[in-house]
Amino acid sequence: MLLSEQAYQKIDRELAKFPGDQRQSAIMASLAIAQEEKGWLATETIEDVANYIGVPPIAVQEVATFYNMFDVKPVGKNKIAVCTNLPCALRDGDRAGEYLKRKLGVDYRQTTADGQFTLVEGECMGACGDSPVLIVNNKHMCVRMTDEKLDALVAALKVQGESA
Repeated sequence: MLLSEQAYQKIDRELAKFPGDQRQSAIMASLAIAQEEKGWLATETIEDVANYIGVPPIAVQEVATFYNMFDVKPVGKNKIAVCTNLPCALRDGDRAGEYLKRKLGVDYRQTTADGQFTLVEGECMGACGDSPVLIVNNKHMCVRMTDEKLDALVAALKVQGESA
């Protein structure tokens, strides 16, 4: 077993939400639990989740590779996903992404040398009117991100990373 006992207990709670013949319905939640603990989803982690919930590994692999919130390659401690879909792109989403690229010294799908940040393009986050929009670590949505707000976000995440 690759995950902690606490992670398997969380997966058990997700499995309990569905009938016994619908265990595949817990795949997304189980992957999120595994990724939160491991930082990303290695092939062996995906296989472990599949074996634990009793579904074929390919079913879990398909979900892990389809949704962009799942990382099947290592990422930095902080993954910043910038919405670059058309509505956000037209409202400074592209500008915010370019600003972060320069500030962090990386391109999309790259991680900073210190392992602190991975920058990715995100899909629509459902807040087009609040663009530029980004999501940090698949959990924290940030809206109307000016250069000053981006500077403050990066600084705060660096401080969190240093104290962890």
